[in-house]
Amino acid sequence: MPRTAVWSSAFRPFYLLGAAYAPLLAAAWLAAWLGLWVVPAGLPLKLVHGHEFIFGFAAAIIFGVVITALPSWAGTEEIDGGRLALLLALWLAGRVGFWLAPWLPPPLPALLDCLLYAAALFMLAPALLHVKNRLYLLLLPILAALFVANLVFHHAAVRGDAALAGLALRGAIWAIVVLYVLKGGVLAPIFTGNALRETGRGTQTPFLMPLETAALIALLLLVGFDLAGAPRALSGGAALACALLYGWRSARWQGWRVADHPLLLAMHLGFAWLLLAFALKAVADLSGAIAEASWLHAFTVGSLGMMMLGLMTRVSQRHTGRPLSMPRAMQYACGLMFLAAALRVVSGVGAGNTALIGLATLLWATAFAIYLSCYARILVSPSLPRTGEPT
Repeated sequence: MPRTAVWSSAFRPFYLLGAAYAPLLAAAWLAAWLGLWVVPAGLPLKLVHGHEFIFGFAAAIIFGVVITALPSWAGTEEIDGGRLALLLALWLAGRVGFWLAPWLPPPLPALLDCLLYAAALFMLAPALLHVKNRLYLLLLPILAALFVANLVFHHAAVRGDAALAGLALRGAIWAIVVLYVLKGGVLAPIFTGNALRETGRGTQTPFLMPLETAALIALLLLVGFDLAGAPRALSGGAALACALLYGWRSARWQGWRVADHPLLLAMHLGFAWLLLAFALKAVADLSGAIAEASWLHAFTVGSLGMMMLGLMTRVSQRHTGRPLSMPRAMQYACGLMFLAAALRVVSGVGAGNTALIGLATLLWATAFAIYLSCYARILVSPSLPRTGEPT
């Protein structure tokens, strides 16, 4: 395949289609939620919505971020051209297979939707096995977990087992949380340190490995307790430990000192939402005072949404040779995302306000529509000459 601009790096096609899919997914969910059409699936609407948020929209952005970053950060070979087109075709096939599942023979939707993760593992594993920093190998079990979770979801969908499907989605979200703290926990302090040095405000805080290790162990314990259905005292205690440890970890990065850098502010606000998600999980499990799903929306809308917009803007600017800054329109998009997260969490803490949920969904979709309007043409156009830091 000719090396045209759109196939030169993973962020280009995956950001383009992921951002385009976001408002379409939001419109479909709102229409079904309001009873304007019936979702063609054998599972409750919230599970259909959850699957496509994770394995449709979020997967596209995550693949765009990770596959673009690996050559710069881990020194692996660039996945571009025909191999990149194959991954994108498998993502598209998964979307087609999911929405047409009621009219396809049972194995086919699962096959179409899971091949992306198998192909990604096949492409990435040989290179990651040879990188000097062995921590990059942690990406492989995370991809494997997403593959297994998706397979279990489709198995549950065929059986009409909503409980098992919900557990599969929960496992996928936890896999993304682990990836988030690992990758984001490297990028945020490094980028912050660069900005502190450039402005003469200080330097990067060194990594504290005992803290990093303790935080990861606490998170893995929380994941295990939650998925195993352990007593809520255990999962709530682990969530509280995560809130404290990751709070300490985030505070060490000195994010407040770069609050005037919108790209960095978006990343640090993403971690602030992660801390709130852990705190909400702790309150829900230890006291039952709020709905347990509140933490999910704090993470998926607030934490993941803010981090996605920040990284998508940074990568789109840097990797196309443009200044490392956030356009005013994208600053508005981040503001809309923050408000969407606040409304969605508030609506879930109480009885669940229909108007707030609908408004939050529209704001979330608008944020990605703004990204698309800013970068669609840039993503399919040749890059300008660039220099500077990776990713």
